Amino acid sequence: MSKFSLFVLGLTSAFLTSLPVKAAEKLLFTYGPIELSVKVESLELFAKDGTINEDLGQYLNRISPKDQAIFRESLTKKIDIDGVKVSRFFNTEMGESILLRLGKGITLEGGKNGGIALRGAIIQSALDPSGLTLLNVLKKYPTDLQIQGELVVGAAEYGKKVIKATETLVKEMRTWTVEEATTDPATDYNKLADIRKAGPYQIKKEKWQLTDKSRNRSFYVNVFVPQNVTNNIPVIVFSHGLGASPDDYDDTLNHLASNGFLVAAPQHIGSDTTYFKEMFEGLNKNIFDRDEFINRPKDLSFVIDELERRNQGEFQGKLNLKNVGISGHSFGGYTVLAVAGATIDFDYLQQSCDRLYGGLNAAILLECRALELPREDYNFKDPRVSAVFAGNLVNRFIFGEKGISKITIPVMLGSGSDDPATPPAFEQAVPFTWLNTPNKYWALIEGQAHVNFNEIDGGIKEALDSTLNLTFPPEDLISAYIKGISLAFFEIHLNNNQNYRPYLQSSYAEYLSANNEFKLSFISANSSDKLKAEIEKFRSENNIK
Repeated sequence: MSKFSLFVLGLTSAFLTSLPVKAAEKLLFTYGPIELSVKVESLELFAKDGTINEDLGQYLNRISPKDQAIFRESLTKKIDIDGVKVSRFFNTEMGESILLRLGKGITLEGGKNGGIALRGAIIQSALDPSGLTLLNVLKKYPTDLQIQGELVVGAAEYGKKVIKATETLVKEMRTWTVEEATTDPATDYNKLADIRKAGPYQIKKEKWQLTDKSRNRSFYVNVFVPQNVTNNIPVIVFSHGLGASPDDYDDTLNHLASNGFLVAAPQHIGSDTTYFKEMFEGLNKNIFDRDEFINRPKDLSFVIDELERRNQGEFQGKLNLKNVGISGHSFGGYTVLAVAGATIDFDYLQQSCDRLYGGLNAAILLECRALELPREDYNFKDPRVSAVFAGNLVNRFIFGEKGISKITIPVMLGSGSDDPATPPAFEQAVPFTWLNTPNKYWALIEGQAHVNFNEIDGGIKEALDSTLNLTFPPEDLISAYIKGISLAFFEIHLNNNQNYRPYLQSSYAEYLSANNEFKLSFISANSSDKLKAEIEKFRSENNIK
C-alpha cells in the first residue's frame, strides 16, 4: 500500500463528540440482500486472547492465520491523539462534512447516517483509559453499527483507482521528463552556476503592519528586501497555505530575495496559523473563514498597491510593479490562480461536491466551502501580475476548466507524488491540460507530501507516528528542487533573463535527480497532449466518468 493510502487511512481514524445512549452489541454488514453480523463481544474476546468462538469463526476460519493476526492487531492498535482537539475539528463545517460522508457507509442500524454517532464513539474511546482503538469505537457506538457494503466496497474500489492513477502518473511523468530531456539543447550543468545556492545579495527582512480600510482588515507582511540592487528590482508576492504563516516559507523566499527579487509575503488572517490554533482552542467554529476565498486574492493586490505607494519614496522608484510575480502554496495556490485570472465555476463545483466519493479528495472538502458564498461573478485578476508559481495547489473543482482556461500568463505547477491533501491525480494533472498559456510547466517531486511533517501540528503528527511508518524525502532535497526551478521560472518570465533557460527544462530535472532516490520530474506544454491522452485512457480503462 502506498504512503498516500496509508496517510488517508491514518487521518480518517479521528472523529468525535456526544455521549452514546447504549453500547453496540452487533456489527452488521449488508450487501444487497445479504446480511451478515457478528457480536462485538466476540471481537472483544478475540482481541483479548485470540479466542475464535462460533460466532466469529464462521468468518475468520476462512482466512489465513497471518491475516487473522493482522485483524487482531487492528482491533487493538492504539492511536495517540488529543481527543479534545479532534473533537473541535470535527465540529467545524469541514469536519462535519467528513463525518456525514463517512456516515453514508457507516450507519445506524436501519441505514440512517451514522456520522454523528461515530463522532461520539471516537471521543468516548479517546477519553477511555485504554485509548482510541477500533474495538473501543465499536464498543462505544450508541447502537448496533451497520456497514453499507455497496457504498464501502465502492469507496474502497474508487480509492484503489485513485492510488493506481497516482502511481501511473508518477511513472508517466518520469517517461515524459526523459523524452523532453532528449530534445533539450545539450548542457553541461557541472559547468554552470548552481542556482540552488544563495545569490549574491544580502537581505533585509522587514515586517510591515498594514490595514486595508475598505475591508477593515489588518495583517502583517514579511518583506525580503535585497540590498544594493542598483535598478529595476523585480517583485514577487507570496501566499501561504491553510493553517500556515508567512514565516513558514522563509527559506525559499530568502533564496529568491538573495538573487535580487523583492519578496512580500502577507498574513491571511482568516486562514493562518493563529486562526487554526484558535479553532483547536474552541474560539473559532471553522478551520478558516469562508470569506477567505475573497479576501486572500484581495490581500495580494493590496500588497502590490502598498508597494506602489512606497516605491517612489522608500525604494527610489526601483521596483518593477508592472510585471509582478506571484507564488503560493496549497490554499495559496487557489489564491494566486485567482489573481492570475481564474474564476470560480459554481455549477462545476456543486456537481463535484455532490459526487458520491468526492470526499476521498481532501482538497475538495476545502473547495466545497466556497458554495457558502453568494453566487456572484468574482473576478480577482490583477493586470500587474505576469507570472505565477503554484505549489501543491487547491484549484481543480473550484475553478473547473471554464475558470482555469482564462489564465493566459506563464504558469508553473508544483506537486508531490504522496500529497494526501491535494493529490496530483486530482488537483494538478487535469488542470495542467486546461491551461491555455503556451508557457506552462509542471514539476513533480517523488515522495513529497504537501507539508514538512517535522513541523506538523494539531496532534496529527502524533497520530501518524503511532500508527504508520512513513518515509519522506529529506527536506533539504525538496527545498533544493524548489529553489532551482522557481528561480529559473521567475528569472525568465519576469526578468526575461534567457541565461536561465537551461535551468527551466527537463534535462535540468534529470541532472538534479541523478543519484537521488526521490526524483524530480518536469514537463512543459510539449507534453500536455500526452498527459491528456493518458488521462482519457486511464478513465476509459477504469470506467471513470
